Amino acid sequence: MKPHQLAAIAIALALPLGAAHAETRITYKSAKTSSSYYQMGVQIAEAVKAGTKGAAIVTVEESQGSVQNVMEAAARHGNYVFTSPPALVASALAGSGPFKEKANPKFAEIRALFPIPSLTMHFVVRADSGIKDFAGLAGRKMLIGKGSFGADEGKKYLEMFGVKDKVELADVELSNAVAALKNGQIDGFVTAGSFPAPNVMEAAAGTGVSLLSLTDDQVAQTKRARIVIPANTYTGQATDVVTTSLPVVAYTTTAMDDDTAYLMTRTFWEQKDGMSATAAWWKGVDFGLLANIGTRLHPGAIRYYTERGVTLAEAHK
Repeated sequence: MKPHQLAAIAIALALPLGAAHAETRITYKSAKTSSSYYQMGVQIAEAVKAGTKGAAIVTVEESQGSVQNVMEAAARHGNYVFTSPPALVASALAGSGPFKEKANPKFAEIRALFPIPSLTMHFVVRADSGIKDFAGLAGRKMLIGKGSFGADEGKKYLEMFGVKDKVELADVELSNAVAALKNGQIDGFVTAGSFPAPNVMEAAAGTGVSLLSLTDDQVAQTKRARIVIPANTYTGQATDVVTTSLPVVAYTTTAMDDDTAYLMTRTFWEQKDGMSATAAWWKGVDFGLLANIGTRLHPGAIRYYTERGVTLAEAHK
């Protein structure tokens, strides 16, 4: 791996049953360094350090995407932790989708640890636009970006909800969305990210925006997970907003021993409130998100959830 792709974060982590000076090394494969998910990896590493009072090394590695993360699970040894949407792991197990020509029996050793913030759809419109729902997008100009999960989902929803041919799509990069909204070049934009999303926060504070809420029927049409962005997440957002999300989970493999998996899972949940105090996107993570995981949990993680009295699905065991 190239030097700029590897960011090492030295963290002391103790095995729960080990000696005081025992040391374990954990690799956390995340996302691009510019993404919020890389920041989350750093926050998890810092939380593990604080929660275990020192005794190991966690290395946060940059990744080019979840497919790469899953592919590496077949080749990595030891304590390899990586992030991925559950649906992608299910595809790897089935040898379908991006893994159709890359099936590997080692994928069967992948096990889940805990959920992290979901990739949440935001349909953002100017507060003074008068747009209240998807039908109101007809005749308006929207920016959805290109080549991202949010862009693909945004285009799919516009078609699904009957306004695809009635909306003008701006040929502008999503990175210019806030400026374009402020200058009146667009009426709104679509973005996907853990909430609160920085670009939505900037738009809400500088221009004033509203978020479109999906009906339960619309959520069902998308076949995505339902999620609620709580009121007051963004400036001027007086009510809850119902939207959809792509769940994201921290996984490992059976190469990680049970004690380390237990420690990692327990420390994550014990430190989550502290992480929420400094990064609001952790507030949306709770035990309920385990329902989005349709594959097996690591035995060490199961041990923790059992201690906490969390009800697990048969598929988790």
